[in-house]
Amino acid sequence: MPERSNGPVSKTGVRFFGPWVRIPLPPQKAMEKIIVPVEISARHIHLTQKHFEKLFGKKNPTPLRKLSQSQFAAKETVDLVFKDRVIKNVRIVYPFRKKTQVELSLTDAIHLKIKPVFRLSGDLKNTPGIKIVGPKGEINLKEGVIIPLRHLHVSPEEAKKLNLKNKEKVKIRILGKRALIFENVIVRVKKGFNLALHLDTDEGNAAGIPKKGKGILID
Repeated sequence: MPERSNGPVSKTGVRFFGPWVRIPLPPQKAMEKIIVPVEISARHIHLTQKHFEKLFGKKNPTPLRKLSQSQFAAKETVDLVFKDRVIKNVRIVYPFRKKTQVELSLTDAIHLKIKPVFRLSGDLKNTPGIKIVGPKGEINLKEGVIIPLRHLHVSPEEAKKLNLKNKEKVKIRILGKRALIFENVIVRVKKGFNLALHLDTDEGNAAGIPKKGKGILID
């Protein structure tokens, strides 16, 4: 039998030893699949308490249903107006924020003819403004309209377990009949978060997810 040497590896995962002998390589250990819940976030608005009071003439919103990530949907809605275009009945999500923020899909931005700006939540500098109309008043917001970047909510405990760092980018493969891979998913680590990938309605439609789905963290 010829002496073994560190020969080349073929495309089929076989290492050659000399001109005649070939030995299959041991199979690689399969990576543990990390299942990620997927949630679709429709257009909505976060308000400051001051803006809420101006729009509705009262101090607090009326709870409609509990959402993930320690948030709630309110019964109250507003209309968004940009020049001659309108989107009606945009849901309010609370608790209140330090700055009012409008989150749209790219389709919404095209409908309003507003410049699409892709940002993480809270990054509002140099973003478009919009008129917000409520039953008791209206606000001309100078900036605060974004298309949220796709992101993965993770608690500090989950981040440590999964070896994830805040603001790093990962890939998630969506399961289902319209399976696809979303790249550039930004990890957001914060106390009170639960593991979930948040996509907007355009992304959800592309992946065949109307409300909720599942994915696998692949990178």
